[in-house]
Amino acid sequence: MKRLMMIAALCAAATLAQAQTKKELVQKVLLLQQPMIENISRSVVERPLAQMLPAVGQALQTQVPTDKREAVGKSVQADVKKYVDEATPLLNERAIKLAPSTFGVALEEKFTEAELKQMIAWLESPVNKKFQQLGPEMQNNFVQKLATEAAPLLDPKLQALQQKMRTTFDSAVSPAPAGSAPASAAAAKPGASPAKASK
Repeated sequence: MKRLMMIAALCAAATLAQAQTKKELVQKVLLLQQPMIENISRSVVERPLAQMLPAVGQALQTQVPTDKREAVGKSVQADVKKYVDEATPLLNERAIKLAPSTFGVALEEKFTEAELKQMIAWLESPVNKKFQQLGPEMQNNFVQKLATEAAPLLDPKLQALQQKMRTTFDSAVSPAPAGSAPASAAAAKPGASPAKASK
């Protein structure tokens, strides 16, 4: 009986040691992935700006007198920079605290100890570090080339979408007079040739 209890205690100790080792491995992965976590938090900080700044730019062009645009533009840029500079460290800190309960839990549940060790070896490898350093440059080159290729493919579709939205908006804001709808519908009908219309 004593022997069985001793074996059970040793097994429990070994399991506990393995769990602690796995937790430590997960912590190391999270530490190595901290730049990625901070990039995600920065994108969360900047996301509202992507929605806000186009409207600000349009207002700057349409509502601010020409002689004041440069000064107002610089002031807006300074305010945006201040927001990013203040908000980014706050969110980075929160992201790093949140990572163990999200990324960490997933790593611990889905990966074995051996896999975590392989992951750490890869993350610490010179090849991965080189790849991470080249990542932004490769991504920028890719985005620029894709944008160039996208223009002829997407511009006609975007113009058609803008025209359709304008038409939908205009019809909702100022509906046509009662007698004019059939005439405009007939004029817009495809296949109605001038010869048929004159008969």
